[in-house]
Amino acid sequence: MKLVSWNVNGLRACIRKGFLDYFNTVNADIFCLQEIKLQAGQLHLPLEGYHQYWNYAVKKGYSGTAIFTKHKPLAVSYGVGEAATEEEGRIITLEFADFYLVNVYTPNAKRDLSRLDYRLQWEDQIYAYLVELDKKKPVIYCGDLNVAHQEIDIRNYKTNYGNSGFTIEEREKMTRLLNNGFIDTLRYFHPHTEGLYTWWSYMKTVRERNIGWRIDYFIVSNRLKECLLHAAVDPDVLGSDHCPIRLELK
Repeated sequence: MKLVSWNVNGLRACIRKGFLDYFNTVNADIFCLQEIKLQAGQLHLPLEGYHQYWNYAVKKGYSGTAIFTKHKPLAVSYGVGEAATEEEGRIITLEFADFYLVNVYTPNAKRDLSRLDYRLQWEDQIYAYLVELDKKKPVIYCGDLNVAHQEIDIRNYKTNYGNSGFTIEEREKMTRLLNNGFIDTLRYFHPHTEGLYTWWSYMKTVRERNIGWRIDYFIVSNRLKECLLHAAVDPDVLGSDHCPIRLELK
């Protein structure tokens, strides 16, 4: 099974920049999107062979998530019961026979950290949610999680300590999850490889020089370890300020 996750930073714009070329080439079983920036009815996307699930933000041109899957899920849910994030369209969960898939666009703490407290409350909610799901069956948790977990996950870590996405508090929330039954799949295969980034600023030549952050993840329950085949990033795929990430399972 091949899974892909991509923060497209506006799906309509990404389509104009070649999204469907990549989508058709990669031929994923499950393709997760974040930051679609759409409302219902604004885009008709015929994808033969795929079931489509959308979680639109109430605010126009903002946030939102989607999943395209060849395998019809047993159940679909949106959010985890908290009104604020449901309004922002940040979570879709699909239940399959053997696992849960949780696609997430984690809120940013903002440059001035004005949303950090909210972000940390979010982290506690999603952690509790994932742990509860994991008691029932294994979980695949993916998306733009808006945190560079370790120094290796950010090019200029020394100058970014304490900045949004690299605060001690945000990183500790990720550490808690990974210490309690979950695996960061890219680091499982590439524990010491530098330069595996998934987001770059739009500032001139930043992406070309690979001055980036790794803030997009596939995280899975520990008991899926034996099923892991491959995890990768696709930095050469353009169309967004993020690149797609891939996970293959047997």
